[in-house]
Amino acid sequence: MLSASSQAHGSGCQGDDSRAAVTFRGADLLADPSGALLWPAEGILAVADLHLEKGSAFAARGRMLPPYDTRATLDRLAGLIAMVRPARVLCLGDSFHDRRAADRMDPADVGRLRALTDAVSDWVWITGNHDPEPPQGFGGRVVEELSIGPLTFRHEAEPGAVGELSGHLHPAAAVALAGRRVRERCFAHDGAKLILPAFGSFTGGLNVLDAAFDGLLAPGFEVLMTARGRVYRFPCARLSPDRAR
Repeated sequence: MLSASSQAHGSGCQGDDSRAAVTFRGADLLADPSGALLWPAEGILAVADLHLEKGSAFAARGRMLPPYDTRATLDRLAGLIAMVRPARVLCLGDSFHDRRAADRMDPADVGRLRALTDAVSDWVWITGNHDPEPPQGFGGRVVEELSIGPLTFRHEAEPGAVGELSGHLHPAAAVALAGRRVRERCFAHDGAKLILPAFGSFTGGLNVLDAAFDGLLAPGFEVLMTARGRVYRFPCARLSPDRAR
């Protein structure tokens, strides 16, 4: 379970108005500015799309990115785990950018990840399209999806599914505020589905008005945008598409 202190801190956003409370299929959840989702009653911390070693994968193809994405992602995840002390961590697929990601990891990052999985009672790797067989040796257990009470956690949203939490699409939203356009990662939900933003440092985001989301979210869906250490609610009517290039 989340620690008593963290539950008091987060429940109903009391004392921490940076988070947004969401009641989803009867479950009281908290959207964290980091992009993680908390389910205090079940002691769950869920994150999607870590894409560890994305930087080194790009470098191998000649596109140089700073080689620090894995470390930055693990630092953020470790800080969050230390703060909320979850009983269970759910990684909703694409935790590793490709099948050889573990081979490219710095030994210090390998040790850091193993320490994180060892510190949590139940660490769950949900398989994704980038990591259909997550590498062994990091602890935790591997499943295709996981149902807990009224909710089902999986990597990729399925049309028509209800009570589903997923990742894969890296949702982001754009709104006009005070005469300027703001575009940030977001959670997107419509009462039946909740899609988490990508947690990884180099993952970016796809506008929720993109055709890739067609047929997944019902009209009138809501986004919870993460920006400047807070989470902000916007109805889909406030959102704008990306500018054509």
